[in-house]
Order: sequence, then structure tokens, then C-alpha cells
Amino acid sequence: MRCALLPILMILTCIVPGCVGMRFIIDITPSRDDLTETTVMEDDGARLGPGASAGKIALIDVTGLIIDAERKGIVARGENPVARFAEALRKAGKDTNVKAVIVRINSAGGTVTASDVMYRELKHFRGQSGKPVVVLMADVAASGGYYLSCAGDEVIAHPTTVTGSIGVIMQTFNFSAGMSRIGIKADAITSGPNKKVSTPFEPMPPEHRALLQGIVNEFYANFLAVVKENRTGLSEADLEWITDGRIVTGARAAEVGLIDRLGDLRDAFDAAKERAGVLRARLVKYHRPLDYVGSAYSEAPIGSPGASLIELNIAAPPLSDQVGFYYLWDPTVW
Repeated sequence: MRCALLPILMILTCIVPGCVGMRFIIDITPSRDDLTETTVMEDDGARLGPGASAGKIALIDVTGLIIDAERKGIVARGENPVARFAEALRKAGKDTNVKAVIVRINSAGGTVTASDVMYRELKHFRGQSGKPVVVLMADVAASGGYYLSCAGDEVIAHPTTVTGSIGVIMQTFNFSAGMSRIGIKADAITSGPNKKVSTPFEPMPPEHRALLQGIVNEFYANFLAVVKENRTGLSEADLEWITDGRIVTGARAAEVGLIDRLGDLRDAFDAAKERAGVLRARLVKYHRPLDYVGSAYSEAPIGSPGASLIELNIAAPPLSDQVGFYYLWDPTVW
């Protein structure tokens, strides 16, 4: 096997010279790749039996761009964040020893629909299982990441978390001026005047911009309704400026009621136990069988399925084939 793989690795090395973050993994694929769990934190006496232990708190991570599609790789296929999230919730729901869930978000958001799907899945999990959900914001929980956080029973953020960015963006490009300089002119044949809305090959007319702005406004109204429904402590005065698309720190978000309070993972663990009515518990992190989990902060490479024969992780433009409307903060860096 090593001899057969060597030419492939040599070719890949030649076609991607100088790439930062290149990573090759050669491993044996397990027969099953279901989510498993590793204990990453526990109270004293949490394993002494039913009389001293009330079970487990499940830690579910949401990291990176929120899209309902597989994250792309050159050799290995990545995970679909929506599918992974739904799978983790199903596992936590079926496990009677899991008494509560912590959803840790480190995401600047994603597509409008994927963010809404994950929000609805978390709401459904709470209603069906009756298990409390504590949301913990990590470095970033902005836009679609904040939208998802609204589905929790309690939202905790680090003082240094970047959150907010409540709003919608559709990024368009226009190449018509550059094309005209080299003698290229677009000539699309369409079935109607609005079929080529947002084409990058012609200047955008006012009526097309009005159509797109109307959709953006509709999606923004939905986002605003979610915030109002779940963050009832926000005053009307604060709601006006906090929902204009700006980002804020976790500390500022706590001041105005965008989140419930400041804290860290241990605070979220305590909050989950309190809401579940247990004194002692184990915090278990869900992951793929081949992912390394040395602590609660261990993280597999983004997009890694944890079960590929050859895994190649090279940063790629995340929005290259995800055209559409986004609940996203700064799409140029995610």
C-alpha cells in the first residue's frame, strides 16, 4: 500500500507547492464512523454509581462556516455541519444518561437556510427530549452563529467573544467594466427580464437591486423576529442599534442582554448541571473515532471526517460554490 500511495503523494506535493497548513494522514478506515464520546471533564464521585452520579452532560461543537453541504477537500471529503449537528443531537437525545447539552459555538455564521435549519433542530431537540441546552460562545459566535445560540435555554459567552453581526449579506461581483476594456461583452438569452438578476457580467440595474434588497429585508425581518422571541430582556432602544449588523464583545453583549451572562466552559458545565437538577456529572465530548481528544479543547481539523485513507487539509475559499444569502460576519475570512 505504501508503494502505491507514494506516487500520489509526490504528485500532490508538486501541484500544491508552498501551501500553508498542508497535512497528510495515512490511516486504516474503521468499519463504522459513528460519533463516539470521550470524557473531558468530571466531578469527583461522578463514576461511583447511580447514587452519586446523575449521568452525563454532552458537549457538541459547532465550528466554522455553517452550510448544508460537505466542506470541500482535495482528497478527503469533509463533513456537512448541519448533518453532523443533527447526528449529535440525536445521539444526546437517545442516551438516557445524558441529562443536558452544551452547544459550544465558534462560528461567524453561514447561509441563511443552514443557520435556520440548525436553529430549528436545536429547538426541536429541547422540546422533544426535555433536556436543557446551554450555549457557550467561544472566539466567535456572530450572525448565523448568534442566530443558532438563540435556540438555547441559556447563553454564556467569554468576555472576549465576538458576537452580534445581526443581519444579512449577499455578496455580488461585477466584471463588466473590466470586460469592456478588453472587448468582451456579455449577451445572455433569458426567459424573462429578471432571470439574470445579479449576473457579474453586466451592471446591475435598479430594478434587480430592488428585488435582491427585498429578499435581504425579508431574511433580516426573520432574524429580528428570532432575536425578539428569545432575547426578551433587550430594550427597544438597545434592540435598534444592536441589530444594525455591528459586532460586539461578549462583555458588551452581556450588558445589553444579547446573552445571559459571562463565563467559560466550566461555568457552562455548572449551568447545565443546575438546569438538569444534578450535582455530579461527566462532561463528554462527541467526536469521530479517529479524532484526537486530549481535553475539552481538542479539535479535529475542520472538515475532517476522521476516517479517510488519505486526508489532505489545505485552506480553500469557503464560499467559492456557495452563492446566496448569508447570516455571516465578514465572508472574506471564513
